[in-house]
Amino acid sequence: MFTGAIAASYYGTPRTTMDVDIVVKVSEKNVQPLLLEPLRKAGMQVDECKIKAALKSGYNIVTVKDKRTTLTVDVIFSDKKLMKKPGTIAGLPTFYQTPEELILSKLRMIKVTVPPERAAKDKDDVRAVLRHTKVNVKAIEKRAQREDTLTIFKELVRERENS
Repeated sequence: MFTGAIAASYYGTPRTTMDVDIVVKVSEKNVQPLLLEPLRKAGMQVDECKIKAALKSGYNIVTVKDKRTTLTVDVIFSDKKLMKKPGTIAGLPTFYQTPEELILSKLRMIKVTVPPERAAKDKDDVRAVLRHTKVNVKAIEKRAQREDTLTIFKELVRERENS
């Protein structure tokens, strides 16, 4: 499932990025057929030990590099049910993180980014998704309250309403 800038471009305003962020539901038991083989087939440099260590450690993210370019893929591991929506990329069917989950993840990034100016792209992504995609604002507010990001969300909603 695509997340990050690719999903933000799908729901909001297209922008360039030098990496692709994906979320996968995978365990140590099924990592070989569900992740390692497809990444290798796609031409990625796969370090099996690094991926298995990330799964074991609970860090839940690993970066893999394309063999032919400077592009990278951040693979985010999840053990939860993926909240996703069907879509397309380059004419091919795929899945994207729901716009609500994308906004919530962007809010978490904005909250922890230091210095605050570095969060500009994430804020722009949230603004664009709010401008171009119908979202469940109440559901976002409820989760943002629990995650202590509600103030950030309300500020971005207010900016959208005033523009």
